[in-house]
Amino acid sequence: MIVTFVFSVYLTSSVGEHLPGSVSASTWYGISVGIAGLLIAVLAPVTGQQGDAGGHRRRSLAVFSALITACIVGLFWVHDEPSYFVLGAALIGLGSVFFEIGAVFYNAMLRQISTPATIGRVSGFGWSMGYFGGIILLLFVYFGFISGDGAVQGFFGVSSEDAFNIRVVALVAAAWFGLFALPVLFAVPEIRPGPAQRRRGILAAYRLLFADIAVLWRTDRQAAVFLLASAVFRDGLAGVFHFGAILAGTVYGIAADQVLIFGVAANVTAALGAVGAGFLDDRFGPRRVIVGSLVGLLVSGTVLLFLSGPAAFWVFGLLLTLFVGPAQSASRTYLARSTPPGRESELFGLYATTGRAVSFLSPLLFALFAGVFAADRAGIVGILLVLAVGLVLVLPLRDPVDKAVPAGPVATDRH
Repeated sequence: MIVTFVFSVYLTSSVGEHLPGSVSASTWYGISVGIAGLLIAVLAPVTGQQGDAGGHRRRSLAVFSALITACIVGLFWVHDEPSYFVLGAALIGLGSVFFEIGAVFYNAMLRQISTPATIGRVSGFGWSMGYFGGIILLLFVYFGFISGDGAVQGFFGVSSEDAFNIRVVALVAAAWFGLFALPVLFAVPEIRPGPAQRRRGILAAYRLLFADIAVLWRTDRQAAVFLLASAVFRDGLAGVFHFGAILAGTVYGIAADQVLIFGVAANVTAALGAVGAGFLDDRFGPRRVIVGSLVGLLVSGTVLLFLSGPAAFWVFGLLLTLFVGPAQSASRTYLARSTPPGRESELFGLYATTGRAVSFLSPLLFALFAGVFAADRAGIVGILLVLAVGLVLVLPLRDPVDKAVPAGPVATDRH
């Protein structure tokens, strides 16, 4: 809602339309997102480590959820004037930092609410609910506040002067986010503090982090390689969504209002894929789900590369999104199964960091191919290359043995 469909578009196309200087609003917005990504890469793993060691995973999630909500609320005061562009970009960038760090603790809770036999289904259900929730909110704000023309817009007849109807969307999104953050904060118990030797200051925590990375490379090479592989293919997955709307209009001739409808359909498709893949994850393991999803993405994307027209984009574009949700969900369960109990937040912090470290790949390769061949269609090749490299890195890996399952007779008794 804020980053993809509504507010970022308002910020770059309306608020920043007449910024002074030769640098475009989109470029400045990209710089703010890049700075946010750098902060996430630096802060996420150590923050997660501190949460595990201190036994305050749930409290940390509550704090970052409150900070995210505050940033979203602040967007209401971003008026439709160039002087407010910096405020809007800063709030979205800062909110992104808080969101990604909060996601470290959220993802780390996966093992607390699942068993080794159900972790895939729980993860898939979580991803799907995120998609469905986004769809409901998107439809509500579009028809309630944005649709139509004139001085008042939407079902509620909200004034469009000074983009008031768009700014109100920020308040609605903040209320939605805050409300649906409450169940997990009340339902999931707090973890116990970790060993005393892991409770350290910030500088010592970074030393411990690098030591842990070295140990991970020596003792669990597969988990270390997976962090790299998932970072690559997750960037490809992000590219599918980030550039899908651009390609729909510039290459496949889909009208602007139809792009929004396609976005809703794409989220529904991704959600259904995530639910179904959760069962496959528990039955066959996350690696097969990831490999199958990446192969499906590559085949669908390659076919779409050579087709034209709205019908082709609707069919193969939705087929692409069908495989996105499963890959995202199975990636999370793969790491959760690989992580020793009590280290979840730290490893998911690394998961966030590695993802941010290569987040330039899809945008750069998309721009490179589109620029060299002077055609947006060619940019698809760049995204496909990122997905292909991710697939190559995943293929040699094996499914992880869930480190939460005790060895020997105890495991048998448990299940």
